[in-house]
Amino acid sequence: MLRVLTAENGMSTAEYAIGTIAAAAFGAVLYTVVTGDSIVNALTKIIDKALKTPVK
Repeated sequence: MLRVLTAENGMSTAEYAIGTIAAAAFGAVLYTVVTGDSIVNALTKIIDKALKTPVK
């Protein structure tokens, strides 16, 4: 009876599921940040500046 109450079968599966959910949430947050207006504007300014830099 004690073995049934303290069994840890399936713990690794639960840990993988939580890790997968956390990774998906992080990806969603990262996508939201990267596609936001401020990031797009900053990257556009950097690219414009690089293209307008004179070559010596």
